Amino acid sequence: MAKPESQMSDPKYTVVSSLVWKLLESLGVQGIQLIIQLVLARLLMPKDFGTIALLTIFINLSNILLQRGFSSALIQNQDVDETDFSTVFFLSVAGSCLLYWLLFFSAPYIADFYNIRELSLILRVLAISLPFSAVNSVQIAFVSRNMQFKKLFFSSMGSIVCSGTVGAVMALGDFGVWALVSQQIAYAILNCFFMAKVVKWRPKLLFSTKKAAGLFSFGWKMLLTSLLDTIYVDIYTIVIGKLFTTQMLGYFNRGKQFPGVIVTSLNGSIQAVMFPAFSRVQDNKLKLKAMMRRSIVTSSFIVFPIMAGLAAAANPLVRLILTDKWLNSVPFLQIYCAYFALYPIHTANLQAISAIGRSDINLKLEIIKKSLGIIILLITIPQGIFSIALGGVVTGVISLVINSYPNIKLLGYPIHEQILDILPSFLLSLAMGMVVYAIMLFELPVGITLILQVLSGTVFYFGAARLLKFECLSYVLKMSGSTYRNPLKRRGDML
Repeated sequence: MAKPESQMSDPKYTVVSSLVWKLLESLGVQGIQLIIQLVLARLLMPKDFGTIALLTIFINLSNILLQRGFSSALIQNQDVDETDFSTVFFLSVAGSCLLYWLLFFSAPYIADFYNIRELSLILRVLAISLPFSAVNSVQIAFVSRNMQFKKLFFSSMGSIVCSGTVGAVMALGDFGVWALVSQQIAYAILNCFFMAKVVKWRPKLLFSTKKAAGLFSFGWKMLLTSLLDTIYVDIYTIVIGKLFTTQMLGYFNRGKQFPGVIVTSLNGSIQAVMFPAFSRVQDNKLKLKAMMRRSIVTSSFIVFPIMAGLAAAANPLVRLILTDKWLNSVPFLQIYCAYFALYPIHTANLQAISAIGRSDINLKLEIIKKSLGIIILLITIPQGIFSIALGGVVTGVISLVINSYPNIKLLGYPIHEQILDILPSFLLSLAMGMVVYAIMLFELPVGITLILQVLSGTVFYFGAARLLKFECLSYVLKMSGSTYRNPLKRRGDML
């Protein structure tokens, strides 16, 4: 049965439906990816993951150059036509070919820098994914702009399952680090292929330098902002890979992966849907503030307890899932739970600023934050790898204050109001974390300990939230129920 016209044009329905599908896509992909990584972690050695982490830096930077600027402009700009999309498509493909050859000829020098000869060939093969990622970035921009996240769900799920199978089979065949390389290349190719099957958009022989210049006037600030953020994050990998061992880098990245996968899945879903949603109401500051506030309160209510519980249960979780050979990753896992817990608040502030077209402010904020972060990194390097990780948490807390500062003037939503909004969920999550950690004092078998930790944490958090009448709990239950049980029913105020 077709949806009523009024239903299809209802922006509240569109945002809720899009958020549900984007959450399903992100959680599904990241969930399957996590399972695949757990399987590979049991089959491969920490050194293999450390090696691929050294090279993923360069692939990530290349993808940022190809995707962030023009793709963000395609979503944010209110007047975009077929010429805009085709222009960005040809620019992205041409740029990907240029970047591939740049990495191809740079590979030996990168290998010499780390003093690992095999890195040269691995990077040259891994960079094959770049043209496919370039095409996919335009496809995703089309989907995001038109809020068609249901299509993204099916293409992403198909890609991750098939590419994961490739990686697992090669790991079983004792191919070592090449299993990880093959998985990444397969994902880029398959994602591009499946997206072409479900998205009707195709590039046309259209190109406009005027259109490109107009998109670039907004996009270059977003591009530079993303570059600064990615370079800053990857500096940790570069420093650890250079000063320590690839095995220690493997522990570091594995500990970072658990909270990172969870939060980036949730945060990425919110970000992908909220940016176009925020952009649609960019001229209504009161509405934009209300949407931003709802985003912060709801995401914090969900993310805080997950991070607190994950940190408290880190030891039995790693021992059960990854085996004892990965126990050195536990301290990093716990540290990064604190780091990633703040992500949704960062995102809401920055997305609101970008949605009203002030990408220049975002760029200035990134320069300030990253300069501060580099100073803290330099201070912590002599103290060792754990101090480096803790320094990242300190930088994250300070950055939260910096990110929120412009919204005092832009939206009238200062940091102290944001803290008051998230404080109930934060305090309840801390209490829940202590309950979860206390289960280990009974010294039960690892599997039983982990099950009891999950059950006790869940019951305690939601039971206390219900007892204390948390408004965000009622909101989450209401929206979940109305979305899944009766998606054709018109919504009340979503945000």
